[in-house]
Amino acid sequence: MLDVRRLRLLRELALRGTLAGVAAALNQSPSSVSQQLAQLEAEVGVELLRKSGRRVQLTAQAEILVGHTAAVLERLELAESELADSLSQATGVVRIAVFQSAALALMPAALSLLAAEHPRLRVEMTQREPETALYETWARDYDLVIAEQYPGHTAPRLPELDRLNLTTDALRLAVPGLDGDLRAITSLQAAAEAAWVMEPRGAASRHWAEQACRQAGFEPDVRFETADLQAQMRLIESGNAVALMPDLVWTDRGTTARLIDLPGAPHRTVFTSVRRASAARPGIIACREVLARIAAAQPAPPR
Repeated sequence: MLDVRRLRLLRELALRGTLAGVAAALNQSPSSVSQQLAQLEAEVGVELLRKSGRRVQLTAQAEILVGHTAAVLERLELAESELADSLSQATGVVRIAVFQSAALALMPAALSLLAAEHPRLRVEMTQREPETALYETWARDYDLVIAEQYPGHTAPRLPELDRLNLTTDALRLAVPGLDGDLRAITSLQAAAEAAWVMEPRGAASRHWAEQACRQAGFEPDVRFETADLQAQMRLIESGNAVALMPDLVWTDRGTTARLIDLPGAPHRTVFTSVRRASAARPGIIACREVLARIAAAQPAPPR
């Protein structure tokens, strides 16, 4: 009988690429991981790993085992879910990965409500970029991810993950509400000469914002780059920049910025994803239900 724990190590190696990566993910030492994989190789009687420079490479036989291991782990997770479903209360731990604006706008109220309604449930939250978090949820680093999708930019779809829309928020041009040249900006086209702040290249929001500006007939002068949306808001409110912002960032705070509607009224979609095998866990259901209530109760953004 093959050892499931050792099979999982082999799958983790296929996902993460290095023994050090597997060891870090599972809180083991690299030597322990190496020894267990050597034992697995002895159990199956075929070569599973080959050295390739300073890395190791999976053989074709190892890839076969990895494919079956994914199915075994999914089945075990489904068994755990059905067992948990037999309980009357949500218990255990739910690890949530969330992007910044959702962490600010949704999670504080959601965590308070979960603590009041499900006191035996422990919720752990980590801020992660959506595309990275989706992969890490598929790899079982997290149980639930709150992710985003911009118009025309489909977020990655990974096997074993479901998708449930949580809310949508309008994307609008945010400009300083101060006297001076920027006060004359009343449309996206009128912001062609302004200084812009955007997220770093590679972010879906950055790509969408650049495309929106180009479709309006200009290349944005991106003078400031930061993934911190609170820093972006301060740059706008202080009169130093303009930006395309989702409405969720303004939740529970006043602002001196002016928010200008865009042609076509584009919206961002916020959704949750979990592994299908764990979707019926009471803890997962509780988190999704509370998040949906909080999202539905969001106040209208400032005008």
